[in-house]
Amino acid sequence: MLQPLFSVQHLVKRYGDATVVNDLSFDIQPGECLGVIGPNGAGKTTTIRMCLGQTAPDGGRIDAFGLDMPRDALAIKARLGVVSQMDTLDPDFTCAENLLVYGRYFGLKDRDIRARVPQLLEFAALSHKAGAKPGELSGGMKRRLSLARALVNDPQLLMLDEPTTGLDPQARHLMWERLQLLLQQGKSILLTTHFMDEAERLCSRLLVLDHGRKIAEGKPRELIAQHLEPDVVEVYGPGALDLAQADAHAGLRALAARVEISGETVFFYTEQAAPLLQALGHHPALRTLHRPANLEDLFLKLTGRQIREDA
Repeated sequence: MLQPLFSVQHLVKRYGDATVVNDLSFDIQPGECLGVIGPNGAGKTTTIRMCLGQTAPDGGRIDAFGLDMPRDALAIKARLGVVSQMDTLDPDFTCAENLLVYGRYFGLKDRDIRARVPQLLEFAALSHKAGAKPGELSGGMKRRLSLARALVNDPQLLMLDEPTTGLDPQARHLMWERLQLLLQQGKSILLTTHFMDEAERLCSRLLVLDHGRKIAEGKPRELIAQHLEPDVVEVYGPGALDLAQADAHAGLRALAARVEISGETVFFYTEQAAPLLQALGHHPALRTLHRPANLEDLFLKLTGRQIREDA
């Protein structure tokens, strides 16, 4: 087993009477992408802030690269790259100038930063925007510039807090492509996200948080197999809710291991979909979708279907 690049042990954070991170432990191995998922208020951003030394923990320990956070915060940050939820680009500087000025924060010499700027802009697909200011960029371009800026110090570990929130599908896919390239280059990534397809595509391992606690951890497909039935049949249309609730259809419900309702859709979770689909065929007004269980199903089973307000 490799020595972890980054290790969090029994981390605790309280605000007043509320414990927002509760006895949280995890490691990040060299070259892996660890995804952190959970509902609003689960403690994801607070955990990132403690890992960056921006918030002091009330208990626990953080080790990075053999150093201690927060004692060795400056030395640790010199080896980290960060993309936060909010846009922190300087609106008065061009894309190239944003990279140059940010590199100076790490004590890098101007000639070394200037030598890196063209390749960073090329990596971000922004070579043609070197002289443009952030206000002239699309949302996807800004996120890619933020990623390029996070790479200016050639970090070993990137911490990305919901890096594709607010992006359209094309921009998200381009961002994913760039993150895959970084993983192929041996970078490590800690990623928080609300997009389950993003987590499944990028993450070699997942940490599921709820109410500040770790409730599951493992590889995406292994977690799905551990917690869920393999097949899901979604049923919607006229009479779908009655079909799921009426005693007259108890036999139909018996064909599934679990039945859940969300809005106007009924979800049948089953080990064997064929008998259920055959029975549903006697209800031609209903529409059905048969698919394998996925990370979204896992997320909803472990954290519930109720809407959470922002923390």
